[in-house]
Amino acid sequence: MDYVLTTNCLDKRYRNFQALNGLTMHIPKGAIYGFVGKNGAGKTTLLRLVCGLQEPTSGSFTLYGIRNDERDIVKARRRIGAVVETPSIYPDMTAEDNLKQQYLVLGLPSFEGLRDILKLVGLGETGKKKVKNFSLGMRQRLGIAIALVGDPDFLILDEPVNGLDPQGIVEVRELILRLNRERQITVLISSHILDELAKIATHYGFIDSGRILKEVSKAELEAACRKCIHVEVTDTKVLAHILHTANVDHKILSATSAEIYAKVNISKLAAELAKENCEIFSMQEKDEDLESYFFSLVGGSRTVHNIRRLC
Repeated sequence: MDYVLTTNCLDKRYRNFQALNGLTMHIPKGAIYGFVGKNGAGKTTLLRLVCGLQEPTSGSFTLYGIRNDERDIVKARRRIGAVVETPSIYPDMTAEDNLKQQYLVLGLPSFEGLRDILKLVGLGETGKKKVKNFSLGMRQRLGIAIALVGDPDFLILDEPVNGLDPQGIVEVRELILRLNRERQITVLISSHILDELAKIATHYGFIDSGRILKEVSKAELEAACRKCIHVEVTDTKVLAHILHTANVDHKILSATSAEIYAKVNISKLAAELAKENCEIFSMQEKDEDLESYFFSLVGGSRTVHNIRRLC
């Protein structure tokens, strides 16, 4: 798989605080990567390192095949557009003038494409209206517009919908999807608003206490969160035969446990199992969403932290 960004055992320490602790992650090209974690988990610190705003204490990362300690990392970073923490905007300027400032900062020879960017983010008709009179959602979209100057192919967004009203959230969501689908821009989104991430992300990385607990694709997450009945029996071979005969979708997890992915007549199933001397120990409905999946990982993070570090 082709990766835009990979990190290898990244550490970042601030005096007595370990912000990143051996963080290793992989962002595929073309993905919308949801970077999930509680406030203070290390999300923004990672973004600042990638953007060159800070340096790691140890470990490394590779951006478009170039390591962070190589001279060409400066060129690789030119392919990034980023909104880290709050958008850098001038409130007494118009949206157009804000973008012109970014063109000048990047040393671009002309303002070509400026109006196209404003139109893309839904700010093409703001005219002489000053940014200080924009809604929070409009300011957020302006921040993304500024990040798009220079035609980046990797967009980094730190909490892009935090504090927005429902309309603003929808506007930012649709913009991110459009950038990914129409311009093939890879997007890294740091967020703790899990319901919103679930609507757009193609891949996820779950971070806690500066470490990646797990990385999964959307398909893998949906499989893990699939609604099912978890059943414990004396012999899953017998259970599998009965379910297969009845054409019921299921998965055998072990010699005594399985998951059933369809509605079944519990009494009838128990009777069929009893005929084969197979006893049901327990049955439990399982229905996880992204939030419950995340908290199940965080709840198990004590075990992760006790594993011997391999970096």
